[in-house]
Amino acid sequence: MDNILDVKSSESKRGYWDINWSWPGGKDRYQLLKGSEFNVINSSDDTIEISFRKDFDLSTRGNKLPLGVDIRYIMRTGIPGFYCYAIYEHPSECRAFDLAQTRMVFKLRQEKFHYMAISDEKQRIMPMPEDLRPGRGEQLIVPESVLLVNPINPDLKGEVDDKYQYSEDNKDGGVHGWISSSPNNIGFWIVFPSYEFRNGGPTKQNLTVHTGPTCLAMFHGTHYIGEDILTHIKEGEAWRKVFGPILIYLNSTSDVSEAHNLWIDAKEQRMQEETAWPYNFVSSSFYLMARERGSISGRLLVRDRFISSSPIPARDAHVGLSAAREEGAWQTESKEYQFWVKTDSNGDFTIRNIIPGVYGLHGWVPGFIGDYLHKSLVTVSAGSYTHLGILTYSPLRDGPTVWEIGFPDRTANSFYVPDVNPMYVNKLFLHSPEKFRQYGLWDGYSDSHPRNDQIFTVGINDPKKDWFFAQVCRRGEDGKYVATTWTIKFNMKSLTDGIYRLRLSIASATRSDLKINVNSMESESSLVFQLMDLGMDNTVCRHGNHGLYRIYTIDVPSSMLVKGDNSIFLTQARNGDALCGILYDYLRLEAPDATP
Repeated sequence: MDNILDVKSSESKRGYWDINWSWPGGKDRYQLLKGSEFNVINSSDDTIEISFRKDFDLSTRGNKLPLGVDIRYIMRTGIPGFYCYAIYEHPSECRAFDLAQTRMVFKLRQEKFHYMAISDEKQRIMPMPEDLRPGRGEQLIVPESVLLVNPINPDLKGEVDDKYQYSEDNKDGGVHGWISSSPNNIGFWIVFPSYEFRNGGPTKQNLTVHTGPTCLAMFHGTHYIGEDILTHIKEGEAWRKVFGPILIYLNSTSDVSEAHNLWIDAKEQRMQEETAWPYNFVSSSFYLMARERGSISGRLLVRDRFISSSPIPARDAHVGLSAAREEGAWQTESKEYQFWVKTDSNGDFTIRNIIPGVYGLHGWVPGFIGDYLHKSLVTVSAGSYTHLGILTYSPLRDGPTVWEIGFPDRTANSFYVPDVNPMYVNKLFLHSPEKFRQYGLWDGYSDSHPRNDQIFTVGINDPKKDWFFAQVCRRGEDGKYVATTWTIKFNMKSLTDGIYRLRLSIASATRSDLKINVNSMESESSLVFQLMDLGMDNTVCRHGNHGLYRIYTIDVPSSMLVKGDNSIFLTQARNGDALCGILYDYLRLEAPDATP
């Protein structure tokens, strides 16, 4: 194939780096990133590295992007593909600005690339770009969602296409791409050997591929979190970051029956790239090699005396270093690098190849609420190794559990996800653990609760069957969306004087007004919690099950409860918005601690 990129598009529109940015508090601006100066940085028998650089001209401050950019490409003998990275630099003399998104975009040959793959389970033939246009596609209430009414491929008729359905967590991605049609099958793959340079840590969701055929390398973005994750570069601040390198990997076969092996080969290549990270062939002094980095290790335990009298190994916990200094703030940290690993069954971990600096040590443990933050900052220097010993996480807890709903894993996985309306199906997710990726599930709540809101009785109802995965508005008979109040009913055989505590762990929220009442909706004194305009995640309309994790503790005096039947009311008070809502992760009511 003489060119794998879309030859029908101009060169500047078929493969490019771009950026979304703004002046502080200003409107979003978009522009392509291009170099004005070309240089061969390194040329040897087995490696060549070239640079397209554009320095910021301090004499023309005006309205130009206050950023210097050096875009680099590397080719190596024996590697069928090329490496890409870029150095972004904000001189201290430049104006302040906010960075929202930056990425690489590849638009492939429309007549050749029809099959995408982002994981073993998520692979499919995709629509053609013409299918998204009027006459062949019908735009739905979510602008990116299109119902295929007359697609070029008739097998896709009646399906919904939306780029957000193919989002992946940083921790779960690593390779995604496309395979061209016969007679010669060519694979085009984007390989991330590390996500240390991507913003938002392991749970940050990013786009991968979409109809085009388009392949994305998202380095920095706000999807599923919103403006909380913007990078704010201040005036007078000198800032530099290296994004990448990533590998654009190509493979091919002339045997149609072997086409799937291109995906298997791409996965194997990804493992090789991860093993080789950090690379030893990058020329920029701003990219640090292994000998210039450090490492740490330790063991994380969980202490919760209401579960176990002895510490519990933090199994399969995520532990990482971030410039963030507050619990959970790593989720919105975008300016610097992050380094994460998972613990083993004993809670042991080793983080290698850390760029020197001073970091907060963060973590979160499946099965326990909240975020771990080590009491001391961790300093890493070139060539250093630090063993931190045994670390103990004491999650939020003040008393024994009265009841709990869900499983704390920072997602809405514990709860009921309805079947998709057959009118809006994406067949890829029909029998998938990610059925939440289907379009229009927010209306599933109205279908199952046409007149009365959800009532959940502790000890009788099952969260997997009876707790809807998102507290959204209910569609009334007139088609308008109204606020919803969910009821948790529970029986208390005895009461302990003091303060009960409701732990509310939220996986995501979008434009929500949350009110919580105890045992009455009529009196003002029954209101124990209120939080307005919560969240900008857009998780409901972008077919996700998590966004920015939040946790709240609500005090409930024992005087507000009674022996016997009690009720807690959760009201999502915003109305008129089909796509707002709250995704709960876990709820727990704790009694006062009566232990001497």
